This record gives sequence, C-alpha cells and structure tokens, in this order.
Amino acid sequence: MLSYSKKVIEHFKHPRNVGEIANADAEALEGSPACGDMLKITLKINEKTHVITDIKFESFGCASNIATASILTEMVKGKTIEEAEKVTWKQAAEELEGLPPVKMHCAVLAVDALKSAIEQWKEKKGLTDKNPTTPDKVLRKLRNVLNPLTGASIVRMQLLRDFDVKDGVIIIDLDLTSDHKFASHIKEEIHEKLDHLWDIKEVKINFVGESES
Repeated sequence: MLSYSKKVIEHFKHPRNVGEIANADAEALEGSPACGDMLKITLKINEKTHVITDIKFESFGCASNIATASILTEMVKGKTIEEAEKVTWKQAAEELEGLPPVKMHCAVLAVDALKSAIEQWKEKKGLTDKNPTTPDKVLRKLRNVLNPLTGASIVRMQLLRDFDVKDGVIIIDLDLTSDHKFASHIKEEIHEKLDHLWDIKEVKINFVGESES
C-alpha cells in the first residue's frame, strides 16, 4: 500500500482551483486516460503584466494526479508566466511533502501541462522565438489531440494518416469520415492546437476515410 503525506491527502480530499475557466486565454491537455492519468489546465493571463490571474484544472487520474495539480495551481497563481515556467516537478513534489516514487510522474505531468498552456499563450501573443513551424512541432501538438471514444491520441490510434507543412499551410489527412460522431470535435481540437502558430496562414483538414467507404 502506498504511503501518502498528510498534505497529499489534504489536497486530494479538498483540491484547490478545480474546474475550467470560461474563455480561457490558454489551455493544455496532457496525458491520456488510456495510460491512467490525464490533466487539463486553463489559464487567465494579464497581457500587460504577464501575471497568471486565474488557473484551474480538471484531473482524470489518481490521488497524486489531483494533489499535484492542486498544489501547482496554488504555487503559480499570482506569479508571472516567467516565474511559473521556472517551477519544477521536484518543487511541486516537495510542496506536497513528498510523493511515492511510483507517483512522481504525476508531478511531471502537472508541470508539463502548465508549461504547455503557457507556451500556447506565448505563441498566440507572438512572444516565442520566430522559428518556422516544423513537422516535428506539428506532430508534438497533434499527439495531444485525443479521440474521445478511446481517450488515446489521434497519433497513437493511427487516425493521422498523413500531414504536411508548406508555405504557411498545414494539410492534415485523417483516417475518419466527415460524418463520424467525433469528427467535428477532433477538427476543432486540431484547430485549437495549430491555428495560432505565428507563421501558419491556414490549417486544412481532410477526412480521407470517406474515400474508402
């Protein structure tokens, strides 16, 4: 049986900042329920001061997943994004007075979700390095687009048949039909992940599965 600190139990039973921010300035979804843990973080950020004025999370995982997300939101709320980016998973675990070694990945997941949300906000505001969008960057973002039916990413489920990045246009071929019950949801998620990239003019999504029906 795993041994949890009193602080982990407290944040698990009474988590802080639970929920989702309406009209959030940025959001990130990390992990996969197919693997056991998933975490969504939404942020409100003051554009002038870069201060995180509000942060909320939704957890689909274990007690450590909930506790680490809860403590992390307390640690960074009211801080600038530059300060929040410096927070490490080790610091989050220490704030909880320790985690079982097999649960340290929960702290990593929470920090990764926070940093992904901050990265998205910086991309929207043109504050990231002006490096061209590469296929590797697109693939990394598509790994966080989940198929609601299975909880696994569209990449892992091999729904991503092909994609290309050329002259500011991303073309994506999905092995789905356009009338699939989750097609519109997945399309919306892809646009959310890619439309704001500074050098991307258009994201085209083709449902190539219908050509085989």
